[in-house]
Amino acid sequence: MKNIIIERREFIAKVGGMAAFTAMSADAVADEIEHQLENKMAQAEAQETPAAPAENNSNRRRNSEFRRGGGRLFRVKGDLPPMPDKPTLIDFFKYRFTNNRHCFLTAQNALDTGQPERNVMASLLHDCSQTLCVADHGYWGGQLFEPYVDERISWAIRYHQALRFFADTDAGYEYPEMYNRIFGNDFVPEDYIFQDYEMVRNHKWYMEARLITVNDQYGFIEGTEVSLDPFIDIIGRNFKEPEEGLGYDSSPSAHMWRTLINPDRAL
Repeated sequence: MKNIIIERREFIAKVGGMAAFTAMSADAVADEIEHQLENKMAQAEAQETPAAPAENNSNRRRNSEFRRGGGRLFRVKGDLPPMPDKPTLIDFFKYRFTNNRHCFLTAQNALDTGQPERNVMASLLHDCSQTLCVADHGYWGGQLFEPYVDERISWAIRYHQALRFFADTDAGYEYPEMYNRIFGNDFVPEDYIFQDYEMVRNHKWYMEARLITVNDQYGFIEGTEVSLDPFIDIIGRNFKEPEEGLGYDSSPSAHMWRTLINPDRAL
């Protein structure tokens, strides 16, 4: 097993050159770093959504190579497998979420170090929203899961995004050396990242979000076998599955689940 690294020159080339790199926000760069790490760690699993049967045309794209939107599901080529009529969270892990390996590894560290189930759950879900929207994925993720989990879980998912730019050695989180290589040693995050960090740093739930960043450091290790199996019972105890199925329960985030179910819907 080994940790993966990306060099600055390699990173800039993959995002389209220096002009494209300088136009990216810090948050977008950090998300792209994770994306490139995941691709290096398991290229075959970066697009792990199973292929749909040839006769299924319900989600076929029309006159476009890529799906609408910025999330990773929109970059998956080919038809998507059909979803059950009343899809559960596990169904989304099976058929829609695109970065499962990283999330499983992150949650496995929480499990192995004896963290409470809500922290395991937050780590399991922390990057799932990147399937839908990469930009500001922590905020999207907090909103996506908020109706179905303990409020500390959705809060932690929302704010882990800002905390990753700030070290806390007492908690076991070092500022990623890769950020220095990519951003440079004099990098300063955007104002809203600073503002949220200051708020979270003084919040009673600070460690809920901080533990995600600690566990996240173990989410980029090659050669480790992972699956959803160790988390099935934890999901059952910590996720409120709607009877109607995710996307059809009229929750504030139901539209986000429907987008994941059928990203080819024209309107």
